Amino acid sequence: MTAPHAHRAIHAVFRIESARLIAGLTRMVRDVGLAEELAQDALVAALERWPESGVPDNPGAWLMATAKRRAIDELRRSRLLERKHEELGHEIEAQRAMAAPDPDAALDDDVGDDLLRLVFTACHPVLSTEAQVALTLRLLGGLTTEEIARAFLVPEPTVAQRIVRAKRALAEARVPFEVPRGAELAPRLSSVLQVVYLIFNEGYSATAGDDWMRPALCEDALRLGRILAELVPKEPEVHGLAALMEIQASRARARVGPSGEPILLLDQNRALWDHLLIRRGLAALERAEQLGGARGPYALQAAIAACHARARTAAETDWARIAALYAALAQVTPSPVVELNRAVALSMAFGPAAGLAVVDALTSERALESYHLLPSVRGDLLAKLGRLDEARVEFERAASLTRNARERELLLGRAAACARGSAPPPAPSGR
Repeated sequence: MTAPHAHRAIHAVFRIESARLIAGLTRMVRDVGLAEELAQDALVAALERWPESGVPDNPGAWLMATAKRRAIDELRRSRLLERKHEELGHEIEAQRAMAAPDPDAALDDDVGDDLLRLVFTACHPVLSTEAQVALTLRLLGGLTTEEIARAFLVPEPTVAQRIVRAKRALAEARVPFEVPRGAELAPRLSSVLQVVYLIFNEGYSATAGDDWMRPALCEDALRLGRILAELVPKEPEVHGLAALMEIQASRARARVGPSGEPILLLDQNRALWDHLLIRRGLAALERAEQLGGARGPYALQAAIAACHARARTAAETDWARIAALYAALAQVTPSPVVELNRAVALSMAFGPAAGLAVVDALTSERALESYHLLPSVRGDLLAKLGRLDEARVEFERAASLTRNARERELLLGRAAACARGSAPPPAPSGR
């Protein structure tokens, strides 16, 4: 294997193993920043040795063993060896046992617990949302600082500072490396789910830049969601979020045209939808429903996405059910954005006038002053009612508010259609 091929293989292995590696090391040294440094040291060692020796049969175990040896050196330098000696002895013995094909040892492997602790640590409320997102992608997604910066169109030094400050904040606040229990679990889990969905949404509908979608971010969020569903199998909302992302991601190929232009939901070629992802999403939604209890916001949104997924054609969409689901969602999480989506569903089920009445009531909402989808939806409903001059003004205003170049082109095209005296194609919720 040539050195470039070996390096690519090593980086691929590291991206797969890094989250487990950092999680296990954090349990040892109780410091996320130090754990990441030790993991990077192990990567450097692999880059030096594997091109000559070849990739080991168990690369994860090799990386962990190398990192743990360096952790012992670090703890010795920090005069913590005596306090940690017994714990480290157990860790090293566990690693040796795990390297052997021993089913009983495998049952004792708590890598899942370590990963879950790492998820909750990266999404701790002591950090800002931006810092939580960056740190989660870094530690659990395995992304480099450059990749995170490119995905969010943020300067690389800005992302680097966020990550450094986040790790420092966790250390200074002495955030415990643990899964919260009791009354603390629900709000902390909600924060974790929000971070994962923020990552997915930025990939699904980029807020800025030249691209309508950033598929790599969707894939990272999907992977994180699937990990969470395995780690917290009895939480309905975890499966609800997984279902929502799987179903939405199924439309990815149909949402973008040959030149990168956006294709809205009603215009999409449903033959291009990924039916494997749809089946995965519907199965996750079924698991969420089987766990019982009141439907949470992610399960409700997944149920809405499922209505679209089950419709063989746009005309078969059950818009009345979607409107009812949005009404239920508004009860769980009242929001003007939810109301805007409900207005779209009402318009599709009962006519544009029904939707416009709800939208007009939202125009005074300060939270939506800079939200480009409010004038976009209003323009669509006005166009359906034949009020094309008013619709053109709304589409132009929406175009001025969006920071995404592809979406701006779409909105200006719809404004131009109104100016020509022809109604543009509708833009239903779900995009």
